[in-house]
Amino acid sequence: MAQDQPNGVNPEPIPQPFRPSDGFGGPDFGPRDIMRDKENLNMLVPPVTDNGLLPNMKMSFSDTHMQLNKGGWSREITVRDLPIATTLAGVNMSLLPGGVRELHWHQQSEWAFMIWGCARVTSVDWQGRNFIADIEQGDLWYFPAGLPHSIQALEGGCEFLLVFDDGNFSDLNTLSISDWFAHTPKDVLAANFGVPADAFKGIPSEQVYIFQDTVPGSIDSQEIQSPYGTVPLSFKHSMLAQEPIVTPGGTVRITDSSNFPIAKTIAAALVEIKPGAMRELHWHPNNDEWQYYLSGQGRMTVFGGNGVARTFDYRAGDVGYVPFAMGHYVQNTGTDTLWFLEMFKAPRFEDISLNQWMALTPYQLVRDNLNASPELMKSLRKVKWPVVKYPPR
Repeated sequence: MAQDQPNGVNPEPIPQPFRPSDGFGGPDFGPRDIMRDKENLNMLVPPVTDNGLLPNMKMSFSDTHMQLNKGGWSREITVRDLPIATTLAGVNMSLLPGGVRELHWHQQSEWAFMIWGCARVTSVDWQGRNFIADIEQGDLWYFPAGLPHSIQALEGGCEFLLVFDDGNFSDLNTLSISDWFAHTPKDVLAANFGVPADAFKGIPSEQVYIFQDTVPGSIDSQEIQSPYGTVPLSFKHSMLAQEPIVTPGGTVRITDSSNFPIAKTIAAALVEIKPGAMRELHWHPNNDEWQYYLSGQGRMTVFGGNGVARTFDYRAGDVGYVPFAMGHYVQNTGTDTLWFLEMFKAPRFEDISLNQWMALTPYQLVRDNLNASPELMKSLRKVKWPVVKYPPR
C-alpha cells in the first residue's frame, strides 16, 4: 500500500515502462522492485534503437553467494550465474590483514587485478624455480594453469578480482593442499615425506580455503632461495603504472602478452571514461569480452546483427559480457569518472574502431553506403581514439 509522504517532501519519481519519444509502453502499478528498475532504466525503457532479443549480458556480484571464512570472503560469477559468459569466469575476494588464500593450484590460468590494499603472492614452476612478490593497488598477477601459488594480505588487508580462462570455473572446486592432505592416508603421507605418521595428526580434515594468519614480515625475511633460481618471466605486472593512451574523453591502458609476457591466455584493458564521454563504437575480432566495473555508472548497447540490439546499465561491482565480434560502446551516464576492465581469453588485445575503419576505406564507398553527410565524412579519424567525448550541445 502507498504511504503518505511527510508535509513538504516530494516523493522521488517512480520510473515507468513508458517511452515519451514514441508513446510506447504504459504504467506498471506493481508488484515490482522499484529500486531494481531505477538501476536498470535502459531495460525498463529500452532506447528506440533496441530491437529483438539478446541473452542477458549483465550480472552483479551483489547477487551472488558470499563465501565467508575466518580471514576473508569470496564470491564468484561463472556460467552458472551468467550463462552467456563461456570464455571467462571471475572471483571477487577480500582478505583481512594476514588472511591467506591457502596453497593451491588450478586447471585454469589465473589473472588478477588488485582493487585496493596489498598482498604477497608466491608460486613455484615445474622446474622448481620460485617466485615471491608484493602486489599493490593497480598491479596484476598471472599464474599459468597448473602452477601452485598462494595469496596473503599484508597490513590493512586487500580486495582483488580473479579471472580464469574458463567460464565453467569455480574457485570452490580447486586443488588445495589441505584438501589433498585430508584425503590421503597418513601412512602414504609418512612415506612421501619420510616422517612418522604422527607428524600429520594435526592436519585439517577438509579444505581450508581461506584462513586467518599473522601479517608476514618483510619480503626479504620470507624469501626462499631455490637452487634452480627464480621464474624467468615475472608473474607480476604494474598495470596502473603503464603510460596510458590519452584521448579527450579518458584513458586506456592495455596489458597483454606483448608487455606482460607470461599472460598468454588473458589480455586486458583498463578503461577510464570521464563524464560526458564514451568508449567508442567498436568490436573485438579475437574473442568475447568479459567486463568488470570498478567505479562510476555506465550503459552499454550491444549490436548482434540482423536488426538486434540490447542496452544494459552497469555500476561498480557489475560484470558485463559481449559475445565475439558484436559491436558495442560503453557510455558514462554518471557525474563521476567511470573505470572498468575489459578482459579476453586471448594472448593479445585487439579491437576494431568503427570510426577508423570508415576513415581508412575509400571515401566514395563509405559516403554512398551510408548516404553520409559531408559533416560526417569530415569527422572520420585515421588514428584510433578508444574513448571519445560528446560534442558540445
